[in-house]
Amino acid sequence: MVDRSNWLASLPRSAAAALAQVWIPVGLPGFSGREKADRRARLDARYGPDGWRLAHLVRGRVVSPAEAIREYEEAYRVFLHVRRPLVAFLAEHCGNVYDESVENVLDESYEQPHTASNHYQDIAVRRVIGELADDPAWPEVGPTEAGEVELLDLGTGRRHRVPRAYGFRGDALLQIREPDSTGFMLSPAVVPVHDPALITTLPGRQEWYHLEGCGHLSVEAFWQMSKVVEVRYDRFLAVGEARADPLGSGGD
Repeated sequence: MVDRSNWLASLPRSAAAALAQVWIPVGLPGFSGREKADRRARLDARYGPDGWRLAHLVRGRVVSPAEAIREYEEAYRVFLHVRRPLVAFLAEHCGNVYDESVENVLDESYEQPHTASNHYQDIAVRRVIGELADDPAWPEVGPTEAGEVELLDLGTGRRHRVPRAYGFRGDALLQIREPDSTGFMLSPAVVPVHDPALITTLPGRQEWYHLEGCGHLSVEAFWQMSKVVEVRYDRFLAVGEARADPLGSGGD
C-alpha cells in the first residue's frame, strides 16, 4: 500500500529535484498587520525560510508582491488624478503623510522587512504627488526643496521635524489610517481598485477593510484578498499530515 505521507521518498532523486522547483499556492493569509513577524516565524519553522513566499493572484496569474504593488499604486494614481481639489489640498497644506507611525515618512520602498507592519498608502500618495510636481499640467503642485522641516500633526497637535515630501509645500502632517484619522479620505479602504478584473471575494471572511470605505471594491481588499502563500512542493510534502493546515493557523 502506498504511503501517502512520504511517497516522494520512493521516487528517483531527479523527481525530487524537479518538485523542488515547483511552487504551489497553499492558502490565503489575509491581513497580518502586527502579526507579520509571527506569521514569518511560523512559516519559516514549517517550510524553511527558502521554502515559502508571499505572492498575489492578479488577473489569473500568480505574481510577485513587487508586481502586485504596481496595481496598488496605480489605484492611487487614478484616484488622485480625478480629484484635483484633494491634490491641491495635499500640495498646499501638507508637508508629508504617514500611516501607523510618524517614522513611516522615512520609508521610500514598498519592501519593508524592518517594520512591525507594512505601510503602503503613504508611499503611494507621496509617489503620485511627486510625479505631479514635475507635470506642467498640474499647476496646483510644484517642485519643492528637499530637507527637514517642522510639521504639525493635525491629529495629535504635536510638531515633528521630518523630511518634506517632494511636491508638498504645506506645514501639516497627515495620518492616513482609520476613519477618525485626519487623512481617512486617502485610506486604502476608501480608494477603489481601478480595474474590476482585480476584484476578488472570499465568502465568510470579514476583515476590517470590508467594513470601511468601499469595502470589497477597495484597493485594500484587492491587496489582502489577492495575497497567497506559495510553498515549494517538496517542502509541502515533507510536512506530512500538517498539509491539512498549510498556514499553521489551526484552521482559523
